[in-house]
Amino acid sequence: MATTSSMFMYSLTIQPPTSVTQAILGQFAGTKEQQIVTASGSRLTIHRPDPTQGKISIILSQDVFGIIRTLAAFRLAGSSKDFIIIGSDSGRITIVEYMPARNRFNRLHLETFGKSGIRRVIPGQYLAVDPKGRACLIASAEKNKLVYVLNRNAQAELTISSPLEAHKPQTLVFALVGLDVGYENPIFAVLEVDYTECDQDPTGQAFEEVEKSLVYYELDLGLNHVVRKWSDPVDRTASMLLQVPGGSDGPSGVLVCGIDNITYRHSNQDAFRVPIPRRRGVTENPERKRCITAGVMHRMRGAFFFLLQSEDGDLFKVTIDMVEDDGGQPTGEVKKLKIKYFDTVPIASTLCILKSGFLFVASETGNHHFYQFEKLGDDDNEAEFDSDSFPADPTEPYTPAYFHPRGSENVNLVESIDSMNPLLDCKVANLTDEDAPQIYSICGSGARSSFRTLKHGLEVNDIVDSELPSVPAAVWTTKITRNDEFDAYIVLSFDNGTLVLSIGETVEEVTDTGFLSSASTLAVQQLGEDALIQVHPKGIRHIRADRRVNEWPVPQHRSIVAATTNERQVAVALSSGEIVYFEMDSDGSLAEYDEKREMSGTVTCLSLGEVPEGRVRSQYLAVGCDDSTVRILSLDPESTLENKSVQALTSAPSALSIMAMPDSTSGGSTLYLHIGLYSGVYLRTVLDEITGELSDTRTRFLGPKPAKLFRVSVKGEPAVLALSSRSWLGYSDPQTKNFMLTPLSYVPLEWGSNFSSEQCTEGMVGIQGQNLRIFSIEKLGSNLLQESIPLTYTPRKFVRHPEYPLFYTVESDNNTLSIATKQQLLNDKTVVNGDGVVLPPEDFGYPRAQGHWASCIHVVDPVTAKATLQQIDLTDNEAATTVAAVSFASQSDETFLVVGTGKDVTVSPRSFSAGFIYIYRFLEDGKELEFIHKTKTEQPPSALLAFQGRLIAGIGNELRIYDLGLKQLLRKCQTQVVPNLVVGLQTQGSRIIVSDVQESIVYVVYKQQENRLIPFVDDVVARWTTCTTMVDYETVAGGDKFGNLWLLRCPQKASEEADEDGSGAHLVHERQYLQGAPNRLALMCHFYPQDIPTSLQKTQLVAGGRDVLVWTGLQGTLGILVPFVSREDVDFFQTLEQHLRGEEAPMAGRDHLIYRSYYVPVKGMIDGDLCERYSLLANDKKQMIAGELDRSVREIERKISDMRTRVAY
Repeated sequence: MATTSSMFMYSLTIQPPTSVTQAILGQFAGTKEQQIVTASGSRLTIHRPDPTQGKISIILSQDVFGIIRTLAAFRLAGSSKDFIIIGSDSGRITIVEYMPARNRFNRLHLETFGKSGIRRVIPGQYLAVDPKGRACLIASAEKNKLVYVLNRNAQAELTISSPLEAHKPQTLVFALVGLDVGYENPIFAVLEVDYTECDQDPTGQAFEEVEKSLVYYELDLGLNHVVRKWSDPVDRTASMLLQVPGGSDGPSGVLVCGIDNITYRHSNQDAFRVPIPRRRGVTENPERKRCITAGVMHRMRGAFFFLLQSEDGDLFKVTIDMVEDDGGQPTGEVKKLKIKYFDTVPIASTLCILKSGFLFVASETGNHHFYQFEKLGDDDNEAEFDSDSFPADPTEPYTPAYFHPRGSENVNLVESIDSMNPLLDCKVANLTDEDAPQIYSICGSGARSSFRTLKHGLEVNDIVDSELPSVPAAVWTTKITRNDEFDAYIVLSFDNGTLVLSIGETVEEVTDTGFLSSASTLAVQQLGEDALIQVHPKGIRHIRADRRVNEWPVPQHRSIVAATTNERQVAVALSSGEIVYFEMDSDGSLAEYDEKREMSGTVTCLSLGEVPEGRVRSQYLAVGCDDSTVRILSLDPESTLENKSVQALTSAPSALSIMAMPDSTSGGSTLYLHIGLYSGVYLRTVLDEITGELSDTRTRFLGPKPAKLFRVSVKGEPAVLALSSRSWLGYSDPQTKNFMLTPLSYVPLEWGSNFSSEQCTEGMVGIQGQNLRIFSIEKLGSNLLQESIPLTYTPRKFVRHPEYPLFYTVESDNNTLSIATKQQLLNDKTVVNGDGVVLPPEDFGYPRAQGHWASCIHVVDPVTAKATLQQIDLTDNEAATTVAAVSFASQSDETFLVVGTGKDVTVSPRSFSAGFIYIYRFLEDGKELEFIHKTKTEQPPSALLAFQGRLIAGIGNELRIYDLGLKQLLRKCQTQVVPNLVVGLQTQGSRIIVSDVQESIVYVVYKQQENRLIPFVDDVVARWTTCTTMVDYETVAGGDKFGNLWLLRCPQKASEEADEDGSGAHLVHERQYLQGAPNRLALMCHFYPQDIPTSLQKTQLVAGGRDVLVWTGLQGTLGILVPFVSREDVDFFQTLEQHLRGEEAPMAGRDHLIYRSYYVPVKGMIDGDLCERYSLLANDKKQMIAGELDRSVREIERKISDMRTRVAY
């Protein structure tokens, strides 16, 4: 990386990609339960399905810094654990195992076989495993196939042989699967096409006659080599193979899936063929043939079946009948193949059937689904088609099979897993006046598309919300004896008294508890084995198990202002600034320490830690005073109440809490002091257990109100509930053990406490105004909350209303019947009853029709109504392409909605009959749109933007300025500025940044006097631009369709020349350079994030944070680029990144630097995702890197976490 770059950015992922390219099933933890491993972009994730609750949770997700192309699970014969084989872009085969004890992936083998990158002849595209786990075959799209023999050595460790070649030049592979042959020599079945003759025949005759073959490759384990055993031509449209059980379970062989047919093939059996049933209905085209896009085979005791999915999402159940012998036992010879309609689920990239009776659907677009099987569709009256009535030869004619789709009967949806794939556009805005902005995005495709609002926060499960007689000041829960499992009382403190509620089936008031009800309460604690403590302003009340009460009164003219307790100790602060300390005696009574300790100022808060396991006391007492300090006092009998350390603060502390929490630095647990300030700032600092020193302070701003802190527990781990103007939870991340501070998506609370009862074992109780609320937090894994509003078609672009919290989306779907055409077909007189049923499109999709477009405009209110308010459908086969909100100076600055459409558009090769620009007026504060007029253009407008009180439009390769007329738009100026097609526009002042579909960006200046648009600087690299944003007047950030992010800057001199007053004649006559503009842009930063950027904007994500670049990727990724302020930080992170590349090399064997430089060497960028893996390293490696950097481990971890928490989540 060129260290001379004058600009550096730090790249971070906020939400990893959610699209699943492949999912595999196996017992990866070595236990009876099955897990699902998924690949999303460069991430490998292991999920744990919980059959009892019907939920799926993520156990571990790891970035492998390489593209995962294919996954396979295998196990060695006789073992109970599955391993994972990864085929990636590293030119190596990787074998990984999941280690449940450490919750990590562990790489066992990494074998190099070729070049890196995704190439035609380098294996890694296809991967198949012998069902008995003896060998795997990894193949490329063309020519090369390698077989690795898998075995175990004397120490029972997995071994891998050197590769055996099965290459055949000029052969394309379409599908690959391992055959089930029992314990005979492993065989792999491949769909191949040999194109040798097509290459040599210029007439194209050989291409017409080329055959696709099913080939068997046998691995001879005795001779240790691979041979082509059998080959036979199959249907030319075949594209998928599925393994049929063999050995004692079935006939072996494969199912070959092609267009409109499924054929059973095996080397020693006849072919059996069934068609793929087509949907029947008046809106369906009876001639349209289907193909199979996904399938899964499931074995049960003595039986097996296939679920195959067509491109409409329909699932078909395929079974094989075998010939039986005289005793009624199947012989392994196939009698017939049968197929019937099963149910309809979203179109999947992978289907997985779990042994516990669930179906996991990794959807191609939209949310992933987790279904439970109700029944297996054996006894329904669905029509069944078998191979007896259809010819086995693909060339012979046959009558197609039809079925009526219906609502699901066999599977039942139990969980929908949020997925934002494909994410098509995004805007960050604060519409709800919270302290942090929200992220608004459009994603999904077809009828499953949605408008999503993302907010930073944890999901809260509300259990009880009840009103109280007056406003309480505080709340506690307590057990009665030490060994109680659940809490017995809720104690509420009011200004003038205390109310005690008992927790049982119902919650009711009790009066005979021994608590003093006439005074407010400062603290409640279960003390020793079976006593209770109540601290009130005038004393301490010690309630014994037999209801005897001992009272410690406060010295005269003083009162208690702060108190803290644990199960053996009590400390109180008096209004005179004295601290009184008590400790429990062996007989269970409270003994006061002789001396009182005077503090320099008024004490505002106190905290004692929990008593550690096996000890009799907590070592330290933390004291916060109004002189903005926190002091740590020792409670050791030798040095009671002596000062150990002091920390100065920026404002007076309002709350303190000492607690032990898991720590990523030491790997164990560490004592922390949490501090809340009156200014609303939260600090977390490490308290040394031996010396009492405070170190490694981290700060976060919570809100404008004073911070209060409460010790709670979530998922069995200690956590801190921090309350300011909103409620926050500080906890350890379940995977990385890093400390996280996340707001709760909940009402702001004034006080909180732990709550545990039979109905809710791990909850919290809080006060909000006059209400008592009991709630629990279920999920700590994701800290982004999604709210979803369904849309009609695939959203293309959206725009925000300039004043009101409303959005306008334009949506269009190709090859889909529009509403008008559909209605026309349904109103036809000849429709038979069963054919006229309209199925819900979100489950069944829209009726397809070649060349038709369905398109609409939506008004979306994501804040108050949380729904779409108006839908305007487009007619005449028009499709909306782009949208903008433009205020026209000629109409006294009234804002109009401008929508660009194309008529009869063919996407590839690009063609159309016309384009239009529609103008709509906003009514009812933007909630309704009124059509004004439309203007015809030669091409569909591909980009629209408001510019100096007029509209600027990119139409084809031209840039035009329009003004609003009465009957149509009036063209004011036009220039051809890019070679191909304008796809994006940005503007500041009179400068316009124009992006071309494949020739990067051009800076254009508009000269008012001459009414001319003049391009004055363009790029040296042909970038296929997808999105751009202006970072400042000279700099543009953009993304391209190969998955790169880049920043380009205009030379200072060219920029100043372009803005000189005058006609711009000097720009027009300046000598062109290589048929382009006279000047060139300079590349500042370049990075490969491995997702196609779809939107970019400069914004803040947290209250008081710096400006960052937020980008979204097509597969659902959310990322940010943070600018570095100091050169010192750049050097630190550059060195850290360099060490991590060596110490924490990517799991799949890809070189990290080369991976991030896929197309262009990485420049001016530091990979934050790699830096954050530092906290997961082993301790010795952490220490080693820290030594090299001349810092402590804590210091490095603090720097890494600050980079994220200061600007994002």
